[in-house]
Amino acid sequence: MKKTAALLFFLFAVTVFANAQGKFGLGIIVGEPTGISGKYHLTSGSAIDGAIGWSSYKYGSTHIHADYLQNFANLAPAFDAYFGIGGRIKMKNNDKNQDLRLAVRVPVGITYEPKAVPIDLFIEGVPMLDLSPATEFSFNAGIGFRYYFN
Repeated sequence: MKKTAALLFFLFAVTVFANAQGKFGLGIIVGEPTGISGKYHLTSGSAIDGAIGWSSYKYGSTHIHADYLQNFANLAPAFDAYFGIGGRIKMKNNDKNQDLRLAVRVPVGITYEPKAVPIDLFIEGVPMLDLSPATEFSFNAGIGFRYYFN
């Protein structure tokens, strides 16, 4: 039930972003997690991104995250470095109980957005502080691409 509600919320958010004025991209992320990635540019230097996917590390579970991102360096034409802060929910259903994990994320990455094609390519590393069920540090990383709808 909670997985269905989370998926419906994600699809609702994608629909809202797609109909909003601005630059919205949708694509895939591969790594930890692997799934669907979306990004909405708020300004030329800031954005909100998120993903829903499968996390295979330790628990094999559904992973949902959302982050606020800020560009901090223009590395070369069409290459930007970014950092941000956000949250993650990780859910696993097994025969005995449901495992719910919450974390604070601090993504750091590089994105390539060519001007001639409405896509971006990205690579990121994400240190995290798991808050529940136990407090511990963990790490995610991924690469991916998104197509932008204008």
